[in-house]
This record gives sequence, C-alpha cells and structure tokens, in this order.
Amino acid sequence: MPKNSKVAKKELDEDVTESVKDLLSNEDMNDDQFKKSALYVDDSQTDKDVDIEEGSDTEDERPAWNSKLQYILAQVGFSVGLGNVWRFPYLCQKNGGGAYLVPYLLLLLVIGIPLFFLELAVGQRIRRGSIGVWNFISPRLGGIGFSSCIVCFFVALYYNVIIGWSFFYLSKSFQHPLPWDQCPLEKNGTKTFVVPECEKSSATTYFWYREALDISNSISESGGLNWKMTICLFIAWLMVCLAMIKGIQSSGKVMYFSSLFPYVVLICFLVRVLLLKGSLDGIRYMFTPKLEIMLDPQVWRGAATQVFFALGLGFGGVIAFSSYNKRDNNCHFDAVLVSFINFFTSVLATLVVFAVLGFKANIINEKCIARNADKILEMLKIGAVSHDLIPHHVNLSDVSATDYHQMYNIIKEVKEEEFLKLGLDPCQLEDELNQAVQGTGLAFIAFTEAMTHFPASPFWSVLFFLMLVNLGLGSMFGTIEGILTPLVDTFKVRKEILTIGCCLMAFSVGLLFVQRSGNYFVTMFDDYSATLPLLIVVILENVVIAWVYGTDKFMEDLKDMLGFTPFRYYYYTWKYVSPFILIALLGASIVQMCLSPPGYQAWISELGDERFLRYPPWGMAVCICLVLVAILPVPIVFIIRYFNIIDDGSNSLASVSYKKGRILKENSNLEEDDTSLLHSKTPSEMHSPVAGKSIYRKQNGSPTPEADTAPNGRYGIGYLMADMPESDL
Repeated sequence: MPKNSKVAKKELDEDVTESVKDLLSNEDMNDDQFKKSALYVDDSQTDKDVDIEEGSDTEDERPAWNSKLQYILAQVGFSVGLGNVWRFPYLCQKNGGGAYLVPYLLLLLVIGIPLFFLELAVGQRIRRGSIGVWNFISPRLGGIGFSSCIVCFFVALYYNVIIGWSFFYLSKSFQHPLPWDQCPLEKNGTKTFVVPECEKSSATTYFWYREALDISNSISESGGLNWKMTICLFIAWLMVCLAMIKGIQSSGKVMYFSSLFPYVVLICFLVRVLLLKGSLDGIRYMFTPKLEIMLDPQVWRGAATQVFFALGLGFGGVIAFSSYNKRDNNCHFDAVLVSFINFFTSVLATLVVFAVLGFKANIINEKCIARNADKILEMLKIGAVSHDLIPHHVNLSDVSATDYHQMYNIIKEVKEEEFLKLGLDPCQLEDELNQAVQGTGLAFIAFTEAMTHFPASPFWSVLFFLMLVNLGLGSMFGTIEGILTPLVDTFKVRKEILTIGCCLMAFSVGLLFVQRSGNYFVTMFDDYSATLPLLIVVILENVVIAWVYGTDKFMEDLKDMLGFTPFRYYYYTWKYVSPFILIALLGASIVQMCLSPPGYQAWISELGDERFLRYPPWGMAVCICLVLVAILPVPIVFIIRYFNIIDDGSNSLASVSYKKGRILKENSNLEEDDTSLLHSKTPSEMHSPVAGKSIYRKQNGSPTPEADTAPNGRYGIGYLMADMPESDL
C-alpha cells in the first residue's frame, strides 16, 4: 500500500460529519467559483497513473503494469485455462469435428469479443474492481460486483483442487515405468493375482480413482481426508498466495512463465505425436466435418457456453486486470488479440489431443485385432470356423487391420445366424475415436494411458502435468484478482493481509474437496456454482451498459478514451444481439438443468465402473444454495438502495466523514438517477479528469450561491470534477 494511501491518514482537526446531500449542495453553491478558477497541471508525475482523491491533497496511487506485454500475458493466462485443453477438444469430438469450429467462431465474433471488449473498457475507464465499477455506473445494481466476487470464490475453491491433482501426478511422473502403466499385484499366500478392481477397469482408471482420489462409493460416504491430496492442495494455495501477495507486481512477473510455458509444451507434444503411428488418423477425424450436426441447437448452445466461459466473462478478473491500465490504452485491440489467441490455443490443444487420441486408438485397435485373431485361430482348431473362410494370404500370427476386417466380413456373411455367439469384435478405429472423453477423464485417464506408450514416457508426463499446473495457475491468478481487487478498492484494506486471509479461508473450505468423496463435490460445484450465476451476471452487465447507462453515452466515452469511435457493429451487438443471445442461452441452460436429473457419476469399486447416482436431499439443498448465494447480492443491494432502507445520518451509509475536507470514509452512494454518475459516487470515489497528472486549482473569485449544471448531466465515465477548495468545506 503506498504511503499516501487513504488508509494512512494524518490526524487533523476535529471530525466533521455531513450527509452526501449537504456536500453536494455545497459543491453546487461553488460552481461559479469552480468555473472562474484557473487550472494548473503539474507534469512532474506524468510517468505515474494516479487517482486523485476528491477533497484531498493526497494522491492515491494505483499499481500499473510494467509493460503492455505483461498485461496481455496476464489476460491470456486468465482466459486460456484447463477448459481449452480438455473441454474444447471434447466438444469438437462430440459435435461434428471441424464443423464445430464454424458455430464457435461465429459466436465468438457475435458475443465473445463484444462482451470481452465491454469488460475491458469499463475496468480501464473507471479503474476499479468489479464492485467499484458497477457501483460507479449504477448503484442500484451494485450487487453485480458482489455476485461476481462470490462466484470467483466458489470457482477458486474447486479449481485449485484440480491444480492439486496435477501436482500429485507430477510428483509421480519421475519414475520409470510410470505407476499407472500396469495394474498392481496382490499376494494371497503363495498366489499372486491382479487387483480385482483394476482388472475390471484399466491401470490408468484404477490409479486415478483408487491411488490418487481413494474415492468412496457415493457422496454420502465422506471417508475422511485424503492426506496426499490435502498436502497437494496446500502447496497449490501456497503458490497462489506467494504469487498474488504483492498484487500485479508479483503475479505479473510469474505470468511470463505460466502463460508462455503451456505453448512450448503443446508445440513439443504436437511435433512428437505427429511422429507416432496413428496420430494422423486422429487429426483426419477432427477435420472431417459432419455438417448435418450443425442443425442441432444443442451444438450452438454448447458453443455459446464455451465462448462464454473460455474468455472468463463475468468473473471480474478481466475488469480487475484492465483496471491497472492507463486510460488511453487501446483496449479494443486487446480484446480482439486476446480472444483470437484464446481461439487458436483451443485449436492447437485440439490438434494435440486428437493426435494423441489417434495414436492411442491405433494401439487399442491393434490389441483388439490381435485378441480376435487368436479367437479365430482357436475356432479353426476346434472346427467352429472352416479354413476355407480364411483368405490364403492372411497370416493369423501377424494380422493387419485390412486383413482382419476382410476375415470379419466373410465370417459374418457365412455364419450369419451363429455370428453373435462367436463373440468377435469389429475393431473399428472410428469406434474408438468416437468415444468422447472430457475433463478429468481426458487429462488423468485417456491422456495418461496414451503417454505410457510414448518413448521416454516419464519425460512427457512431467511436461504434460507441468503444463496443466501452469494453465491452472494462470487462470487462478485472474480469478483471485477478481476477488481481491474489488475488496481492496471498496474496503481499503492492505492487499497482503487480504490475500493471506483469502487463501487461508479458501484452503480451509477446500478441505471439503480432498475427502474421499471430494471428487463428487467438485462435480457439484462445477455444475451449479458458476453456470447460471455467471450468465445472470453478464446479462446484467450488458443491460446496465446498454440500457441503463446508455449505449450512445458509452460509445462517446469510448471515443474519448480510445481516440477513435469503435465500429458501429458493437453498438448493435451490445444493445440488441448479445442480450438476446445471452437470455436465450440462460433459458436453454435452465431447461437443460431441469430436464437432466441432478446427479453425478459415482465410482463403484466392486464393479470397477461408474454408475450415475442422484444427489441425496441434502445434496439438492446444497446445489440450490450455491445458485441462490451467488445471485442474492443483486436483488438485496437493489432493494436496499431502491427503497432507501438505510436512512441518511451521521452513522448511515449515506454519509461521509472527513477531517477538514479530507475524506476518511466512503460509505455509500446516493440513491437517485442510476444513469448519472454524479449521483452514484461519493466524492472520494471520483477520479481525476486527466490520468497521471497532479491537478489543483487556484481560486480567482468568491463562491456564489447559484448552481449550474453541465449539459451532459455533468459526469461521464472517468470525467469527474476536480477537488473543491478545502476552505469551502
């Protein structure tokens, strides 16, 4: 915290308390004096971005990015996360391969970039976190910022657990062979046998559910803490705390590694996998479009949801990061650049995933052919299949895929009635590629299984899980910044103390996710704590700018800030297109949630397989509470401010305490016209008209009682009156 922060105040004369209305009336009485005053600008501080506290001679310095590159890497690190690696490829695999890129790209242009640009612009213009920004623009809808912080906290709780899982796998990767390469053996006296749970599933699946998670059979069976994952979770929160404790001054430097390293790993993986057999089959499958699937509305809903979450809209991290920019930064360029970097990262990750899955599918297909060739050989020995059905050129000890499919089709035609009893498998490569896997199933089961077949598999395993850790940390930095920045701006607490307190509390609550049943709670939070609340938050953000503050006024503010008028395209998308699409997406999500039975995939150890289970009544109550707690601040703040429940008074939220004109507290906003930024701000929240310069006024006349109002409603975003003479207060 800078020395001249509002938290550190010199003791002056006796306290004085006046209502905001009195302060405003005093200001109106001095309008003539203000207009006659001469403006002096001190250029000695042009290198600093400084917020001038209204009514104070003290400057409130706000941290700034060391360079534009650091800022871009921070935004890229926040938006590019684990979803790009394990969610986007799954959607491509499920929704028509390359054809899925068409609706995704269209929706990125229609709702993704415009809304990302909107959040960047308001954060940069007002230079506050999400709470301060929406209080500034519309006090009655100031609950948007609080909802955003709550959602960020919920997501951070379980997102860091996934980073903890990645740490665990990273620690197990420094051995050869990899511990998930083979099923473990058990001894029973003189007999040695494969663990039944592993034999019924697979080595990688068993390692994930039993060795890593030590999972229980249902969410109701807690099973106690998993101490290995508890330690990994502590390490994850410790890294986040150390990186964030100094704000962007510390996290910004970490971004150089955490944002760039995943690209190095993805490119290395792509080059290596392309040299392996079958990788081109996977890529060919990806780029073979199934155009008919584009008519399915669920494909468009999935694409819109992915665009929405891929850019981190509504979390507050975008606003927080952009609030440390200079006001004349070209945030339109930033929005387009980061959005397309995010898109191309998703495509790159999809190429890698499909290449790996193609390689894995070929290995599984070869094993399937060898296994069924042995079956055919046994049938030939016992006479169940005639030797005449086997082509003469086929060598059953080394059967190619083409030869096997030829034998399979001949036997199927001849033995049409008895064919099912023979138990032969088709062993089609496409069948294996069609098995869509996402999330933890892709990262910790499918990908780990593929890496066991890589030459030098421990090396690639270390790289892969180190990449997941970096992807997760980059997103965590933005998520935590979306919590800390609004709270620091609003409550003026030391960031170091708040960071430590936030991380300790999150780790304590996060112990819920490292029980033996913790994976089921991760699923619950992922399904219910973010989707609906974030959609509602972004819809309200869009409506507040487009219809409450006004799109025309916002476009004028952007012209003044950027030095050029943004394309008219943004005017129509903000005002009409994106609200309509977002509301339709919200409705579709609610319908989908109602039609899908609320439940989770439970691992049944006796079966060695997953089964779908419904949440118990208390689980349903938790799901409902997650949604309600996240969105409740919006109506609560609206009701309090609309009905003026907290009255004016010396101890109320509608008063300001100060000492000789130096404001000490900023307690609330006036409940008047939401579109007027004058009526939504206490003087201490107002910003300097020129960023980075020390401003003061010399009085040339005496105050007059007449009030004069500027034609534009007096205030636009970022254009606020300079401080009133201390003597007049």
